[in-house]
Amino acid sequence: MNRRPSANCRYQPTVYEHAANCYTHALLIVPAFVGMTLLHCLSDNNWERITAWVYGLGLCGLFVVSTVFHIITWKKSHMRSVEQCFHMCDRVVIYFFIAASYTPWLNLRELGPLAAHMRWFVWLMAAAGTIYGASVVLACLTNEEVLPDNTDGLYELAYGGLIYCLGVFFFKSDGVIPFAHAIWHVFVALAAAVHYYAIWKYLYKAPSSESLLHS
Repeated sequence: MNRRPSANCRYQPTVYEHAANCYTHALLIVPAFVGMTLLHCLSDNNWERITAWVYGLGLCGLFVVSTVFHIITWKKSHMRSVEQCFHMCDRVVIYFFIAASYTPWLNLRELGPLAAHMRWFVWLMAAAGTIYGASVVLACLTNEEVLPDNTDGLYELAYGGLIYCLGVFFFKSDGVIPFAHAIWHVFVALAAAVHYYAIWKYLYKAPSSESLLHS
């Protein structure tokens, strides 16, 4: 671990930290693609298929862009313009991933009267690419006019959000905790896995034979 950077300076990881930053997300690209394909196969109609691809591409994009950015930071740091470009992409893709994560719930659940507008609003906020915009989305989704009567999956969403929040501690701990950024990547992966599980279980999972008999 290197020293904590001064204000307005970026932390310079060690070689091992660079490798960890790359591998912790690179190893998730294929599982993310497999997960997207699984949701597509479980889809019953075109709307569900489109939703599966939107969510899946957001998930895959998050890991792909993060991996490419960290590889460039590690191996091509002398190419400052390229590094800065991918650094911006790494930040922007997060907002689109947030929008993609909300899309299955907004598309496939019976929601309140604001749901149709929220489908576009989350993408407008992602396009704006601002933290304030993401905060507005989170606040609006807790409004009683948007929340569905069926709250299945709400706990998983909350747990995933909590994992993201806990991971921010490590995101801010470069130079204080060894491999802090790689640990942050692990928290991101865990939170994304919890949210994926909720989408698979409550929105896409095929009904069991027992439930079909009782229907």
